[in-house]
Amino acid sequence: TKKTMRLAKLPPSRRVWIFDLDNTLHDARVNIFPSMHLQIGDWLKRHLGLDEDAANQLRQHYWRRYGTTLHGLMRHHGTDPRGYLWETHQFPEIERMIVYDNALLHALQRLQGRKLVFSNAPRHYVDAVLRAMRLHRYFDAVYTIESTRFRPKPAFAGFHLLLRTHDLDPHRCAFIDDSLDNLRAAKRLGMSTVWVSPLAQRPGFVDLRVGSVLELPRLAFRFSG
Repeated sequence: TKKTMRLAKLPPSRRVWIFDLDNTLHDARVNIFPSMHLQIGDWLKRHLGLDEDAANQLRQHYWRRYGTTLHGLMRHHGTDPRGYLWETHQFPEIERMIVYDNALLHALQRLQGRKLVFSNAPRHYVDAVLRAMRLHRYFDAVYTIESTRFRPKPAFAGFHLLLRTHDLDPHRCAFIDDSLDNLRAAKRLGMSTVWVSPLAQRPGFVDLRVGSVLELPRLAFRFSG
């Protein structure tokens, strides 16, 4: 069946685009995530007395089970989220580490309507990445793990807070993310969904798949199979 995104029928002033950050607006897999994983591993070794292997296993276990390592640490170890997030997201070389396409700015300008960032990462890191890409001024609001009271996507709590805080009707929103779990949650709330992925297969709850956000302006208002 052919369908178009619901946003296509709205005037530009009523459209809302909600973007994930890591592996959506930039490629965190090359430099950022490997460094972040090392920093989290070091934190686990330091604070929980684990060796390298045990730290890696715990990090991955909590990430798979809860969506973030932090969620598992808060739940099972009473970890203070602010201290943890500050210690595990230090990137003094962010300008050199970040991998993104300069055409991104032009692509975002072509998407008329309000634009927000909704990331499971902490505020100081999200702000640093957006500044490094020179994109911060193009977003009306930036929503981070602190904004959700440390309840990360795909939990509905964070989505509800975002929608309520900015007085948004989910049917006016397109949610753009690389995570299928997050997209499934957004779809259940009534949003249009855009999956950033190199894979060709598209699950039923994904309205549009793009290999890159750069494709979004061209494809969002076309009929997509």
